Parts: sequence; C-alpha cells; structure tokens
Amino acid sequence: MAADRATRIGVLALQGSFREHMTLLARIPGVQAVEVRTKAELESCAGLIIPGGESTTMALVAERWGLIPELQQFAAQERPIWGTCAGLIFLANRASGTKEGGQALLGGLDCTVQRNYFGAQINSFETLLPAPACLPRDSDPADTFRAVFIRAPAITETGSGVEVLAEYRLTKEEQAVQQRDSVVVAVRSGALMATAFHPELTQDSRWHELFVDMVRKHAAERAAAAAAAPAPDPAAKLGRVPTRPADLPVY
Repeated sequence: MAADRATRIGVLALQGSFREHMTLLARIPGVQAVEVRTKAELESCAGLIIPGGESTTMALVAERWGLIPELQQFAAQERPIWGTCAGLIFLANRASGTKEGGQALLGGLDCTVQRNYFGAQINSFETLLPAPACLPRDSDPADTFRAVFIRAPAITETGSGVEVLAEYRLTKEEQAVQQRDSVVVAVRSGALMATAFHPELTQDSRWHELFVDMVRKHAAERAAAAAAAPAPDPAAKLGRVPTRPADLPVY
C-alpha cells in the first residue's frame, strides 16, 4: 500500500511509552505511525493513541504546548482514540485519586477510574488474561493475552453503553480489601477504547491491530456518509437565495 494511502495513526509523544507504541504499529501492514506533538501532526491522523506514562506530566506538557483544545476537538469529532494506562485516565468521565492538573482532559468514556488502583511502582506485575472475542485470536479456543500493569489504574464503574473487554480477577487478599471479586481493565465505547495495562510493552500487536481496525471502519463510514450526502446547492454556496422565475413582461 502506498504511503499516501496508508492509515495514519498518531501517538501522543509528550511523555511516556510512545516509542513502544510506534514500534508495534510499524509491524502492521498499511499503517503509518506518526509522533504527535503539534496541531498539524494531530490533524493529519485518522486515529490517536494516548500512551501510558505520568498523567500529571502529560497534562502539564500538553497545556504548555497548547494541545489541549486540539485534543478536545479531535475527540469531539468522534475520531478513534485509544488510551493506555494514563491515557485511560484522560478518557474517563470520572476519576479518583488524581493529582491536581492530572484529571481527565478529554472524557467521553462513561466510566469511573481509580488512579494507582494496584498500588505504587513496586506493586507492578504482569499476568495472562482471557482475550475478548473482538481481539484477533489464535487457534487455541482458550486464547489469552499478556497484560502488564505498571502503577496502573482500574475501572471501578461503567455506564450502560460501555463494552467491557477485559477483567482482572483479584486475589483473595485484594478481594477482602476492595470488596469485589474482579475489576475492569479494558473497555470500548463508540470510537473510544481504553486499557489499564500496557500492550505496547509486549510483542503481541493484537490490541494495536484491533485499534487500527476501529480506525479503518470509522474512516470507511465517514467516506460512505460523505458520498451519500446531497450535493451542495451552487446558488447557496454563492450566497444567493433561489426565487421563482421572474414574471413575463407585459406589453
């Protein structure tokens, strides 16, 4: 596929694991990965990944570079966005445990996120979780994926329109403290997707493939809608208001 026809996926490159996302995107045929730091770079993309990192730092850098209004506009246009770890916090409508300046910037996901749900950096861990049906699967019906949690948030509440893609079953000790058996760690709603874990820190590109598929479907739907829209009225474009034919002259 020619570069000018490739699907352009942006990765917000202010801080965090954006290089790792770029590496996995480069493995997907027909994708052009773009590091996003400016308005022009953002506008050139059909979809955006907000990587894991320090949400407070990313918020401050985005504000300093004047990117917050551009990110909000990108989200308002319903272009696909995927947030991982800190990116999940940015996309959630409600967040607890956030620092000043580190709360959600974009919103759109009807869910409540708890920052650092699993504890500090020393409590980071990885595990195997069941792959959701929408994730490209291997031939093994008991397919799983590797989930890396680093000072990770978790989704403690979801709205009715949010699709749960993955859950983590808590240990007995965690169940006693949290008063629940499991916690949601991946969701999708419309053009938005979010994961509490870091797929970019593995060699498994299936989550990236899933997001690229979301972006391509969204682009196809927009193109179809544009093709089906009625042609603009040339007179209206020139600022003229159509009127009835002029009366015939009287002799």
